[in-house]
Amino acid sequence: MAKHHVIDSSPSTIHWGFFDAALKPITQVKSGDTVTFNCVSGGREAMPPPPFVVPPELLEIHEKCTQRMPGHLLTGPVAVEGAEPGDTLEIRIKDVRPRADWGYTGFRPLAGGLPEDFPYKRLIHIPIDRARNVARLPWDMELPLDPFFGVIGVAPPPVYGAISSIVPREFGGNLDLKELRAGSTLYLPVFNKGALLSVGDGHSVQGDGEVSLMALETCMAGTFEIVLRKDLTLKFPRAETPTHWITLGLDEDLDQAAKQALREMIRLLGELRNMHPADAYSLCSLAVDLRVTQIVDGNKGIHAMLPKSLLA
Repeated sequence: MAKHHVIDSSPSTIHWGFFDAALKPITQVKSGDTVTFNCVSGGREAMPPPPFVVPPELLEIHEKCTQRMPGHLLTGPVAVEGAEPGDTLEIRIKDVRPRADWGYTGFRPLAGGLPEDFPYKRLIHIPIDRARNVARLPWDMELPLDPFFGVIGVAPPPVYGAISSIVPREFGGNLDLKELRAGSTLYLPVFNKGALLSVGDGHSVQGDGEVSLMALETCMAGTFEIVLRKDLTLKFPRAETPTHWITLGLDEDLDQAAKQALREMIRLLGELRNMHPADAYSLCSLAVDLRVTQIVDGNKGIHAMLPKSLLA
């Protein structure tokens, strides 16, 4: 029988700034189990003034933990029983919701999409009205929330060692794909025994591109149903929503990222409909939307979106 697990962020359940296949799992789950991750976000410099309330576990993490390298506060890793390299982890996103009444955004020198135009640091704290599901922006505007996790990833290939969580790669990680809201599913290739899933970087709302470097960064809770797929082998992440199939491309060059997303979509159409690559390529030109996922994380992202209605 499937079980439900709850994992709270604490000094013993987080790793700060990095992914590493050598990390020991904090717990183990079985295929079909659900896991609720109660995550936190933000270093000491991002903490808000009163009357905002900072989760006590985040203050404890600041007191007791050290950020190993630039990157995110991640909760995990969680081992999945029976997972082996070559398998696929199917992560069904059941629920995502803010855990705090505030978030933060901004930019800093030498980063973001326009560093030459904004060569200084800015950090602003934004109130979140969870009851009304809106953020109250300081320039007299309300923005509807659309929460998701910026980082969902398994452990990278062991040969990589410890690497920053900033750059998204074939194991997932900092994808910053806003389509990964509740109701969507992310598929990740497995590179290590147990898969070793970690989650973090809560975003209450983000535009495609995440152009200034930050979304509305927020302490976030999410519930995931985790399914181990022995029948599916992937080399790269893919996703689906209730209405679309999504393939991803990641590269320092947006043109190369677009090519990768297209090649992955052509491959997916071959799997789903046994389409000849030339037919799939033509269909992509007629019906697939290419969108910029993000332009600020080292490897830039393009995602290709195919309406499921075309395959019904």
